Amino acid sequence: MINTNEKLAVYNVWANDTLLRHLDKTVAETGQPIPANVLRLFSHVLNAQYIWIGRLTNTPSPVKVWQEHPLEELHRMHEQTSERWLGMVRAADDAELSRTITYTNSAGDGFTSVVSDIFTHMPVHANYHRGQVAIKMRDAGLEPINTDFITYCRQLDAGQVVSL
Repeated sequence: MINTNEKLAVYNVWANDTLLRHLDKTVAETGQPIPANVLRLFSHVLNAQYIWIGRLTNTPSPVKVWQEHPLEELHRMHEQTSERWLGMVRAADDAELSRTITYTNSAGDGFTSVVSDIFTHMPVHANYHRGQVAIKMRDAGLEPINTDFITYCRQLDAGQVVSL
């Protein structure tokens, strides 16, 4: 049986890593820093990973939802949150997947969500903002990178992606 949560979590790690490597390459090739609006959006993606991990483990997040980070810090954040998130997804049994958590969002509104829905939301949310990053890069005259799910699947099938 395919574990869709795990597949999406691994895809999300691949997509974030692919984007980070592309941003590094863009800096190296252009000699220019990454536009601030691109860093802001991608910071939000990784901040959200910290925030959701905190909500799921009932621990405080070390970052704010729209806190901005330099490219070097985004690499560190990606490494820390990706390993933790994958571990949580892989360890989740049926009881964990059906567990509900209550939390407050950045606007102070309270919500209750099922863990399995959060496991789906996280990569979908990240994908939405990676799409925004691509638009902002193109608007700045930079070439974005394709991080579509099907691109990941094709590379995985071709043996171009190492399974995590």
